[in-house]
Amino acid sequence: MGDQIEIVDYDPVWQVEFAAIGKALRGALGDGALRIDHIGSTSVPGLAAKPVIDIQISVRSLEPLDAYKAPLERLGLVHRADNPELTKRYFREAPGSRRTHIHVRELGSFSQQMPLLFRDYLRAHPATAAEFAQMKRRCARQFRDDRQRYVSAKEPFVWDIVRRADTWAQSVGWRSGPSDA
Repeated sequence: MGDQIEIVDYDPVWQVEFAAIGKALRGALGDGALRIDHIGSTSVPGLAAKPVIDIQISVRSLEPLDAYKAPLERLGLVHRADNPELTKRYFREAPGSRRTHIHVRELGSFSQQMPLLFRDYLRAHPATAAEFAQMKRRCARQFRDDRQRYVSAKEPFVWDIVRRADTWAQSVGWRSGPSDA
């Protein structure tokens, strides 16, 4: 049992917090970060979310790790080498700091494009975002103390949104816009 899952109403401060963190990341990484984007539920205006700022840093290659690991660690971020997802490198906030998840992914990869498409689709479709918020709240009530079961319970709905987002992307010619930071 870890920390409890809490879904809260959207807070516009999340955008301000991302901007400050994004600026620090851009300063530390310079051109090594091809993109720095606010992703996840806190990046979608109006969407209820766990109050965790998710940030994606897009790099040319995940190797060498030290090209971005050392600058991120100088900012106090903690590399989570035990992350099981092989398509990203994962960092967390320094102990005692604001909850932040940093996802480093290769520019142009599916794992890098999908969170941007998901975010942009929800931004463009507030009714779907509202459905998603309801689903997350229901799952959080049911699995408040079990993060893995919470994630598993909402997964079918997430993949349904991804399918809708792909159809939308094809119909509008979606491309990710400019980097957020």
